[in-house]
Amino acid sequence: MKFYIATDHAGIELKDYTVELLKEKGHEVIDLGPFNKDRVDYPDYAHKLCLSILEDSDAQGILICGSGIGMSMAANRHEGIRAALCHDAYTATVARGHNDANVLCFGERIVGKGVAESILDAWIAGSFEGGRHCGRVEKIEIN
Repeated sequence: MKFYIATDHAGIELKDYTVELLKEKGHEVIDLGPFNKDRVDYPDYAHKLCLSILEDSDAQGILICGSGIGMSMAANRHEGIRAALCHDAYTATVARGHNDANVLCFGERIVGKGVAESILDAWIAGSFEGGRHCGRVEKIEIN
């Protein structure tokens, strides 16, 4: 699986861990930064990642900030992006299965490395179930 990943200054450590973990698991990872703890604005990185996902629809996105809330809000402003703020493996499974989420968001101040790994494993193992969920997902894209 191919992933684009980005963060702000509050998620650098978990982003770096996530990049290495995904590579160890055999996934392609494109790190959109930032690459140090200098203060940055999370919407800039959310928008950069979302544009990458919209251009590369086979890829998945991962956004990390302190809580994951700001990143998910910024990402969901993009038509075609379904960003899910996940705190555990269950929410990651449901986001993929029921909501056809294409961007995973979580917060470095909320989840530790072990929980992040379980979220990633659930996300990777999951896929959209279709069926009764199709119409609901279509209704998300209101113009």
